[in-house]
Amino acid sequence: MSASLVRRPTEDAAVHAASRSPRPLPPVPAILADLITANRLGDREGVCLLAHRAVRASGGEVGE
Repeated sequence: MSASLVRRPTEDAAVHAASRSPRPLPPVPAILADLITANRLGDREGVCLLAHRAVRASGGEVGE
């Protein structure tokens, strides 16, 4: 019995497909409220992710 190959996209192909259309970001005040909540809960990874999302949503470039 031969097993048929299941083709899966590579990581690069998946990232390329996901980046074809821009996804709307939530408003900055909502992101900052979640950032405060994550900080109060001690969720370091959540704080980092939300801080990056806030920068993206504000339209600024990182390092400016």
